[in-house]
Amino acid sequence: MARLPMAVPKTDVTLPLPGPARRRAELRWSPPQPPGALSSAEAQARGLAQIDLEAFPPDPRLVALVGPEFCIATGLLPWRRLGDAVVVVSARPGQTARHAGTLGRVLGPVRMAHAAEADIRAAVMAVAGRHLVAEAEARVAEEESCRSVGTSATAPTTRAVLLLLGVGLVAALLVRPGIVLAGFTLWAIFWMVLGLGLKLSAFRAAVTSPPAEPEGRGPDPAPVISILVPLFEEAGVAAQLLPRLDAIDYPREALDLCLIVEEDDATTRAALAALSLPAWAQVIEVPAGTLRTKPRALNFALPFARGSIIGIYDAEDVPHPRQLRDVAARFAACPPQTGCLQGQLDYYNADANWLARCFTLEYAAWFRAFLPGLARLGYAVPLGGTTLFLRREALDAVGGWDAHNVTEDADLGLRLARHGYRTDIIGIVTEEEANARLWPWVRQRSRWLKGYAMTWFVHMRRPRLLLRDLGWRRFLGVQVLFLGTLSQLAFAPLLWLHWLPLFGLAHPLEDILPAAMLWIIGAVYAVSMVTEILLHAWSAQAAGKPRLIWWIAALSLYYPLATLACWRGILQILSRPFYWDKTAHGIFAPVAAVNPAAGPFPRPV
Repeated sequence: MARLPMAVPKTDVTLPLPGPARRRAELRWSPPQPPGALSSAEAQARGLAQIDLEAFPPDPRLVALVGPEFCIATGLLPWRRLGDAVVVVSARPGQTARHAGTLGRVLGPVRMAHAAEADIRAAVMAVAGRHLVAEAEARVAEEESCRSVGTSATAPTTRAVLLLLGVGLVAALLVRPGIVLAGFTLWAIFWMVLGLGLKLSAFRAAVTSPPAEPEGRGPDPAPVISILVPLFEEAGVAAQLLPRLDAIDYPREALDLCLIVEEDDATTRAALAALSLPAWAQVIEVPAGTLRTKPRALNFALPFARGSIIGIYDAEDVPHPRQLRDVAARFAACPPQTGCLQGQLDYYNADANWLARCFTLEYAAWFRAFLPGLARLGYAVPLGGTTLFLRREALDAVGGWDAHNVTEDADLGLRLARHGYRTDIIGIVTEEEANARLWPWVRQRSRWLKGYAMTWFVHMRRPRLLLRDLGWRRFLGVQVLFLGTLSQLAFAPLLWLHWLPLFGLAHPLEDILPAAMLWIIGAVYAVSMVTEILLHAWSAQAAGKPRLIWWIAALSLYYPLATLACWRGILQILSRPFYWDKTAHGIFAPVAAVNPAAGPFPRPV
C-alpha cells in the first residue's frame, strides 16, 4: 500500500479546538460512505496513500484556506504540505476532479490521498468545530438578526427604556386610568379592523384560487432533497421517526436525511445509536455554543446537507408519502423566485381533549385559509417551523436562519420576502402532535409570540429600508401580521369588557368614550367574532374534520390563553430573550388513520 511519509512535525494549531475530539465509538453515527466513495481496498488498488487522520490531524491553516464548510460539503480535506504540493485527502475521486480548479487556485499543486468520509468529517470538526459553531450562530447579517437585542452592550439600554415606559404607564394609569384604557381600547380595535380586512382578503384569495396540484412524479433524475430533523430531548420519539420517514415515496439515492442532535444530549444520542440507520441517513452532532436554539442547530447542519432542496420536519411529524414528489415537481414548475414551499399542517391527536380540538381548529384556519391567501396575494408569509422546503440557493442568499430568534420560521418568511423570493403553499398535509396540555401550550405560545415581537422589532429598526424592500402594501401587511397580532392579544381584555352590558353591567369606559364610539367598537368586535366562526367552520370542513365545527364555541376559552402567553413572552424579552422553551413530544401517539401504511392522507378541499 502506498504511504506518504509520516515523519512530519505537527503544525501549530491556529484555530481554537472545540474540546475533546469526537470519540471513536461515536463515529458509527457519521454518514456511511456516499455514492462514489472508495473503500480502503479500492484506494489501495489505485495506489492512493491511506491517512490516519486521528493520529495525524490536518493543518488547520490549510483547512482555513478553503473553509471547513467546503471540506464538509465536498469531502475534500487539505491535510499537510509536503514539499511543493498540498496533500488533499478524499473518499470520493469524483469530487476531486470536480473541484480541481478551486483546489489549484487556492492551494497550488495538490497530491491526493484517501481516508473514510467519516474520518474526514471528524477531523474537520476537531480543528474547526468552534468556527462552525460561530458561523451557525451568526449566519444572518447583523442588521437582520435579533442577536444584538440581548447583548451586554444593548440589553441594559433596552431594559432601561422599557422600564421607563412601564413606570410612565403605571403613573398614567394611576392619574388618568380611564383615558389610558380608552386609548388602548381604540388601539386594539384599530388593529382588529385591519386584521379583519387582511383575513377576509386572504380567505377570498384562498377560496377563489385553490392551489394547483403538481402533475406527474417530478423531474427525472430526482433532485437531492436534504431533510433536516432537529432533535433535542427526543429519545421517546426517535424510534418512531425513521418508520414514518421511510414511508416517503422518493428515490433513496436522492434522499439525504440529517438527524441533528446536540452533543450533550446524551439520551437522544443513545436512542439514535441504538437504531440501525439506513444508508440515506446521517447523524449530525452540534457542539455547545453560546445558546441552544433550533435555528442554530439547523444552521450548523447546513454544510453537511447535500441537497439542492432543504426540507424541515419535526421529530413527531408524520409526512404524507407523496410529499417530496410533489415538492420536487412544484419547484421544477416554479420560477427561481419561488424560494420556499410551505406544507399544510394538521394534528393527529385532534380528539385528545378540548385544547387539542381548539388547536386543530386554529391550525386548520391558518394553513387552509390564511397562509394560502397571503401567498396568493404576494404578502410576506410567516412560515411554519416544519414541512418547510427551500431552494438551497435562496436559503444561502438570505443567510439561513437567525440563530437567536425563537420564532425563526416567521422571521425567515419575512427575510425571504425582503430578498425578493416568493413563498407558495403546497396542498398536501403533514400530521403532527398538538400540544394539548394547558401550561405547556402557554409556554409554547409565549415563545412564538416572543419571537413575533423580536422579529417586528428587528425589521423595524430601519423602517425605510423595510418599506423599500417590500413596498407599501406588503409593508402594511407586516405591521398587521406582527404588531397587529401582538396588540390584539395584549389588549384583548379591554375588548372583553363589551360583554358586560349583556349582563346588565355598565361599561367602565362609558363616561370616557361617546356612546356611538362604544357601539361601533362593539359592532366591530361582533363582526370579527362572526367572521372567525365562519372561517373556522369552513377550514374544519376543508381539513376533513367537520366534527370539530361543534367545538368552535370553545375558542372563547382558548384564545384568552394566548393573551396570557403574549404577556409572558413580552416579559421574557427583558429577562430571557433567547431562551427556547422546549415543547415535549411523544405525549400522544398517532392514530392509525394517519399512519402512512394505513392509506392515503386527505387533501384539502
